[in-house]
Amino acid sequence: MTGRLQDTVALVTGAGSGIGEATARALAAEGAAVAVLGRRRDRLEQVADAVRAGGGTALVVEADITDRRQAVTAVESVVAGLGRLDTLVNNAGFMGVGQAVDSPIEEWEHMLAVNVQGLLYVTHAALPHLLSAAEDSPRRVADLVNISSTAGRVARPGTAVYNLTKFGVNGFTEALRQEAVPKRLRVSVVEPGTVDTELSTHLRDGVRQAIERQIEGMELLRPEDVADAVSYIVTRDRRVAVNEILVRAAEQTW
Repeated sequence: MTGRLQDTVALVTGAGSGIGEATARALAAEGAAVAVLGRRRDRLEQVADAVRAGGGTALVVEADITDRRQAVTAVESVVAGLGRLDTLVNNAGFMGVGQAVDSPIEEWEHMLAVNVQGLLYVTHAALPHLLSAAEDSPRRVADLVNISSTAGRVARPGTAVYNLTKFGVNGFTEALRQEAVPKRLRVSVVEPGTVDTELSTHLRDGVRQAIERQIEGMELLRPEDVADAVSYIVTRDRRVAVNEILVRAAEQTW
């Protein structure tokens, strides 16, 4: 398999389904060896098998990124297994929705653990390898892409803590981007709107039904639509930095 990412290695978190799976396949189609990271080995194996069936290289990394040691070990296993790390896509995420007064504090804690701490753990472990790749890659550039959300731009009732995590991801991304500019590490954020993924299945009863009514009749984004945005970012020539892509369902107003 050849492509614009030939001889590079990409790590995608939350790669067992949805946006993560679609992104891993898209990057593999561009020639990258992909490491698929997540908690569900059976799903990761399916994604890896699909990449290999298409002529690509895939490495399964089973880990819970909310555990710092597991996150660090996961990154190191990618470098040990595939030789380098040129692209990181922080996709793993959890969405809890509902009025703050009625929300279980455990749901808030889990959102913070996955959306913020997990992203930070993986990023911190990956940064030295990404910076090294930017120096010696044939493309002479490396990429870090954080998957945020329209919830990182627009706050709405019932999404307070999810907004907190995604606004935080956006701010972290921009500050890190400025730090990394002189080192040829491009740092970008993709902010999807409503996507047809498993994310909404984690919602509590009652809340889920309310969300379903809100988007009833709307043609949702597909995971591949978001993967296209990620692929576009990381396949640009080194002279081009696409810092941010906001992609909404065509009928989405918020």
